[in-house]
Amino acid sequence: MLGKTAGGLFWMFRHLERAENTTRLIETGLRIALTRPDRSNDEWQSLLKTAAAEQLFFTKYETADAANVVDFLLRDATNPSSVQSSMAQARQNARMVRTALTREVWEAVNDTYMQLRSTLARPATDKNLPDTIALVRQQSALVRGALHGSMLRNDVFDFARLGTFLERADNTARILDVKYYVLLPSISQIGSNLDNVQWETILRAVAGQRAYSWLTQGAVTPKGIADFLIFDGRMPRSLKFALGKLQSNLGYLEAEYGSTLPCHAMAARLNARLCTSSIDQVFDEGLHEFILTFLQDLVALGRQIETDYRFIG
Repeated sequence: MLGKTAGGLFWMFRHLERAENTTRLIETGLRIALTRPDRSNDEWQSLLKTAAAEQLFFTKYETADAANVVDFLLRDATNPSSVQSSMAQARQNARMVRTALTREVWEAVNDTYMQLRSTLARPATDKNLPDTIALVRQQSALVRGALHGSMLRNDVFDFARLGTFLERADNTARILDVKYYVLLPSISQIGSNLDNVQWETILRAVAGQRAYSWLTQGAVTPKGIADFLIFDGRMPRSLKFALGKLQSNLGYLEAEYGSTLPCHAMAARLNARLCTSSIDQVFDEGLHEFILTFLQDLVALGRQIETDYRFIG
């Protein structure tokens, strides 16, 4: 496969995953804002930090209030990671690799783009924002269903999955960091009812509340939730699950092309490090510090995949 085609598939599915994940981040901010005893804008600025968009945001806006941040993350064309920008880039990539896609996948992506372009033509209101978030999730599920239901399990599928799980691991790590590093108002509230409500909100943001409840009979603890979202390989949005999929799809490419590349060893090391660690070690090190290191390693892996498979040039 040409490197340009591989890169188009990889980034198409990264952007699709990013669009959905951005709405999950917005929902996290909305829910946590409702639990805050004060009504400051700190949580919204924290969301911008988490999305790595704070600097760009303040070139356009003076105040990080709910309306500005939601509009910036949903539909701002100057924000390359907004939902609208992500979907536009996903569709552009889909057009570029059109001949590698089934009709079902192409039509699902194109339909998603058209629906969201219409919905996001106007700023979201408090009344219709939940419906907008739901629409993004429904359309994302439609594309995933088309991919799984109609595509051959070959290198095309593998590059699509690499993009999906690299982006998903990044998002789960960032959502965890939102809670632990910046959203709790003070140390004194750790372990309080407010703290537990905010951790439950993190579970909702990654569609993990029901699954966590099944496994723990509803016992909500910060360490238990962090363990679930980092180390539980049964949870499809956990870091362990995502890294496992990254390593396995890279392994399929290694077998198909008959060559071992630096990204294969890098993914194996990252996965092995996670598999030999524990939640106690993470909390001893500091959750924020663990997340920062994980995100840096994930960025390095993404760049190595791009280099090894010659996405550019």
